[in-house]
Amino acid sequence: MPTVSQFFGIVIQMFWREHAPAHFHALYAEHEALFDIATLEVIKGHLPRRALALVLEWAVEHRAELMEDWELCRQKQLPKRIAPLE
Repeated sequence: MPTVSQFFGIVIQMFWREHAPAHFHALYAEHEALFDIATLEVIKGHLPRRALALVLEWAVEHRAELMEDWELCRQKQLPKRIAPLE
């Protein structure tokens, strides 16, 4: 599972053979959540409040890049790295 970004202990990943809707995985410690790229809603899972806020802040800034990476993954290509939240 390719990691596209990492910041503040949070790992953002995308898989090649994923199902719709376009989404990404966010991992923080023992927690994991899947986020819909279009709406930024949590599809599945849970993150602590602070980690959730950081992921949403990052995703708003990089939504277009996330969609580009989603399309690369659908074509079985390696997604590009996305700048971390600073």
